[in-house]
Amino acid sequence: MRIANTVSDSIVDGPGLRFTVFTQGCPHNCPGCHNPDTHDPAGGREVSVAELAEQLGKNPLTDGLTLSGGEPFCQGAECAALARIAREKGLNVWVYTGYTYERLLEGDLPGALELLELTDVLVDGPFLLAEKSYEALFRGSSNQRLIGVKQSRQAGKVVLWSRPDPLAHFVRPES
Repeated sequence: MRIANTVSDSIVDGPGLRFTVFTQGCPHNCPGCHNPDTHDPAGGREVSVAELAEQLGKNPLTDGLTLSGGEPFCQGAECAALARIAREKGLNVWVYTGYTYERLLEGDLPGALELLELTDVLVDGPFLLAEKSYEALFRGSSNQRLIGVKQSRQAGKVVLWSRPDPLAHFVRPES
């Protein structure tokens, strides 16, 4: 698998403490991309899925795996293999992509459907500099969507992810 880098304790690539893999190679070349060094498919370095899985398991406080880029769907099969390992460890999986969910469902990108099946939340769509927003939760631009993949597959249409209330499990006493 060709990657640009990893971050062992990200708090900006999804909820909780995340192990983030920045894949190498991206065909989108979005103007204003914050990771332009990941665009060249010949850049970065080669690592095995097993090496990444070992890093993924080092911190017991990790909540999930985030696959970012570059473009993870350019290495769909390898990313799916890592996502499967993360799921086996009880972690959630987020994937950032410049493709739209609808485009990925066409199934002509190798490994895309397999990776989608293992994805909890898909952050889809290209980064648009004109829609750049610091207020867009876990997104670079407001056009990008946070999609609950399982819910979308069940509903047969896009279902947007919403952040769960972290206090919902507490019982509030009646006044």
